Amino acid sequence: MSDPEPCRITDEDTEEQTDLSEESEESEDDELLKAEKTPHLQTEDALMQRDKKCLTCSQCGKSLASKKSLNEHMMIHTGEKPFTCTQCGKSFRHLSAFNEHMKIHNGKKRFTCTHCGKSFTHSHYLYQHMKIHTGEKTHRCDQCGKAFLRAYELKLHLRVHTKEKPHSCSECGKSFTQHSSLRSHQRIHTGIKDHMCFECGKTFITTTELKHHQRIHTGEKPYKCSHCDKRFCQLTNLKTHERIHTGEKQYI
Repeated sequence: MSDPEPCRITDEDTEEQTDLSEESEESEDDELLKAEKTPHLQTEDALMQRDKKCLTCSQCGKSLASKKSLNEHMMIHTGEKPFTCTQCGKSFRHLSAFNEHMKIHNGKKRFTCTHCGKSFTHSHYLYQHMKIHTGEKTHRCDQCGKAFLRAYELKLHLRVHTKEKPHSCSECGKSFTQHSSLRSHQRIHTGIKDHMCFECGKTFITTTELKHHQRIHTGEKPYKCSHCDKRFCQLTNLKTHERIHTGEKQYI
């Protein structure tokens, strides 16, 4: 057996680290607000903030403890990312996330995975990454029992239950639970097709569309009919086919 191919850094990797930094910063605001509302949990910092009026986001209703926090939070909705890397052009909302990213270019990645060779700037990121290999899922949803590798994955999942959709499209008003989903949606308005198939050169608006298209080349058919052995490359095609067995008429 050949050695596993070392993992390469992708936009998803750096965005994941950015998400972790941003989730951490927002959680600090949440803890402060929680302490202000619960007297017996009040800390010295919370007591200092108690007389300050909590600020509310006009877009999603989230409460924040300071004007600085509100301004940073609003960037989620506006899409503003003032800190841009001169090495690769990637932009960030927070200076801390930008500084973390720069370590990739500076070569300050001292923590290496023994399974695949991927390196990280902090031991925390390596610890989180190792769960991919071990399959450890320590973050469990108390609503449905589903478990996740990372805390931020659980936080995003909980929006399924709370119906929270903090990311709104400025063009049509449609809201999304994740910023990545909003970015994909906005390409519908801009018409940008930056996901290209390397087999035939065809371009697509979203990675999902590209993934579905690539099955034409790979022959992958992951969706199997439960009534017969026929398989399909897309779920919509499977559902259409299954109506043959169920007798369901799509249009009445």
